[in-house]
Amino acid sequence: MRVLGFMSGTSLDGVDAAILETDGEVVTGFGPALLLAFSDAERALLLRATADALAGDGAEPWPASFAEASDAIIAAHVRAARALLARPDAGTIELVGFHGQTVLHRPERGLSIQLGDPAALAAALGVPVVARLRQRDLAAGGQGAPLVPVYHAALAGWLGAELPVAFLNVGGVANVSFIGAAGELVAFDTGPGNGLIDLMLQQRTGERYDDGGRIAAAGRVDAGALAAMLASPYLDRPGPKSLDRYDFSLDAVAALSVEDAAATLTTFTAASVAACVRHLPAAPRRWIVCGGGRHNPVLMAALRERLGQVDDADTLGLRGDFLEAEAFAFLAARSVRGLPITFPGTTGVAAPTTGGEVFGAR
Repeated sequence: MRVLGFMSGTSLDGVDAAILETDGEVVTGFGPALLLAFSDAERALLLRATADALAGDGAEPWPASFAEASDAIIAAHVRAARALLARPDAGTIELVGFHGQTVLHRPERGLSIQLGDPAALAAALGVPVVARLRQRDLAAGGQGAPLVPVYHAALAGWLGAELPVAFLNVGGVANVSFIGAAGELVAFDTGPGNGLIDLMLQQRTGERYDDGGRIAAAGRVDAGALAAMLASPYLDRPGPKSLDRYDFSLDAVAALSVEDAAATLTTFTAASVAACVRHLPAAPRRWIVCGGGRHNPVLMAALRERLGQVDDADTLGLRGDFLEAEAFAFLAARSVRGLPITFPGTTGVAAPTTGGEVFGAR
């Protein structure tokens, strides 16, 4: 199938859209991809909906901001799809994989809230949409996250990578997918990715992120603050486990300068990834990094210092900014074929579980 996948992450950069040729088991081709940035108004609306979600902690009735944000998410996805499908190499898509905008993730309560009406998206695009990919796993006792590991395993096969290998996605939250020598999958959220760095800068300077790691590069790591953050019980827990972007606090760096706080938080992200290795079945031969965090050279240097062989996904012929959008195309194809998308080693669900609901006629 030729499938369009979407991802709009908690960093609130915008909508990633990518076309993938796949049967849900192997990847046979990559179509075009793009990022459609959110407008300032859309981003403000999504931040308000997220704040309301955190304040209400999932209690119903849901706040009015959810409906507004949901409409904005669908409008942005439709714009992204139309821009992508207008490209001469887009071809004709048969299916859409839609994640929605996460505003709250409470897996211990079987709750994960993604905004965006998939039926409205299907009607606007005239193509069936697979969505609500986390809910069946959560209902079966899984974490509902991470969902991407089965796609990482397919990419490891596409690359012909020597196993074991680990994919590290650094978005708002960082997560690892370990593919073992026998193909076994182990995955979990390692800790904050860019989220704490971004939040600190937004609160204290108004900048959205540390462009090129320049702010962290100008600072010094505070050993005491780093040790306090590394004492988090979350890091000692084995997987499967998953995080909400706002589960970690900025208290430890509150007294530091902006530069020192950025340096300390960047090092914390790398150190929390390194701390996860003891929870993996074996040390990976190499780490393949995707997501926005790989654009931060200070973070990448810190990861290499602690992990060894660390490669930017782009240097291997992958699209590091679009792997998650591709993954939701892949998961949509698996879903319509009834193939599992989550596994005991990835979400803690008792048995491999399929997921997703189809909206619109096929």
